[in-house]
Amino acid sequence: MKKKLFIAGHTGLVGSALARHFGLRSSWEVVTRARKALDLTRQEAVDRFFQEVRPEAVILSAGRVGGILANSKEPAAFVYENLMMEANLIHAAWKAGVKRLINFGSTCMYPRISAQPMKPEQLGTGPLEPTSEPYAVAKWAGLTLCRAYNRQHGTRYTTVIPATVYGANDHFSLEGSHVLSALLTKLHEAAKRGLPEVTLWGTGGSRREFLFSDDLAEAVSLILEWDGSEDPIQVGSGEVVSIARLAAEISKTVGFTGAIRWDASRPDGAPEKSLESSVVRGLGWKPKTDLAGGLRKTYHWFLEHEVKRLDEVIA
Repeated sequence: MKKKLFIAGHTGLVGSALARHFGLRSSWEVVTRARKALDLTRQEAVDRFFQEVRPEAVILSAGRVGGILANSKEPAAFVYENLMMEANLIHAAWKAGVKRLINFGSTCMYPRISAQPMKPEQLGTGPLEPTSEPYAVAKWAGLTLCRAYNRQHGTRYTTVIPATVYGANDHFSLEGSHVLSALLTKLHEAAKRGLPEVTLWGTGGSRREFLFSDDLAEAVSLILEWDGSEDPIQVGSGEVVSIARLAAEISKTVGFTGAIRWDASRPDGAPEKSLESSVVRGLGWKPKTDLAGGLRKTYHWFLEHEVKRLDEVIA
C-alpha cells in the first residue's frame, strides 16, 4: 500500500516541484490542501486535518517568502506567518504520530558575514543580514522546533537548507519576488519594450548559489528515505555567480540587449551565500540543471503562465 505524504504549500515554487516529483513515485500517495481549504496559521484547523488524514510523512514547504523589498515592507507578516505555520504543522504532526517530517530552512539563517561555503556549525555565530532578519528568525525557530521534538519525542524531523531556489511557480512580481525572478521579470519587460537600458538594485557584486527546484525535489526524496541523523542537511548546486553575471545570463535568455546600470544606493543583501553540501552529495545526489539550462526552463514557464497576468498588472 502507498504511504500518505502531506506536502504543505504544494502550489508554491518548492512545493509544486515536490508534488510533481513524488506524484510519479509508486510508494507515495501525495496529499495536498489548497490554502482556502486549510489555513496553516490556524492551529485548530491544522490539528483537525492531521487527525482526519493521518499522513505517514510530511514535507513543510509552505511559508511566506520574498526578496529584500518584500521583507523590508512586511517584516511582521514574515515572522508571524512563518512562525505560526511551522509551530502548527510540527506540533500537529507529532500529535498525529508522524515520525518523518522535512522542514525547510534558509541561507538567511547564517550570519551576514560568513566563511564560504557555509557550514551548519557557523549558524548562530554572528549578526544576521538586517533586511531578512524577521524571516531568518522564523526559520531558526523551525529548526529548533524539529530538534526539540526529536530530542523529547523520538521523531525524525529534519531541516533542509537549500541554496537560492528558482523555477516554475515562482513569484514574478517586481516587489514581492526573489532576485532571480525579479530580474527575469524586469529584463523581460525591458526587452519587450525595446528599452536602451535598465537600472537594477545594488552593485551587482554580491554572489549567490542558485538551485533549480526540480533538482531540490530529487534531493529531498533521497533525504526523506535516509536513516541518517545529520541535521540540518544542506543542498547547493555548487554554481556560485555574482548578481551582475546573473543579470547578464538572464539578459541572454530573454533577449535584452540594452545596458545594465546599478543603483549602489540600494541594498545588496549579504555579500555571498554558498553552501557546503557534502552530506546530500554522499547520498548520491548531484544537480542535473546548470544555471543557463534552468533559466531557459524557467523563462519557458514564465512565458506560458505569467506574461498575461503581469501585462495586466504593469499596464
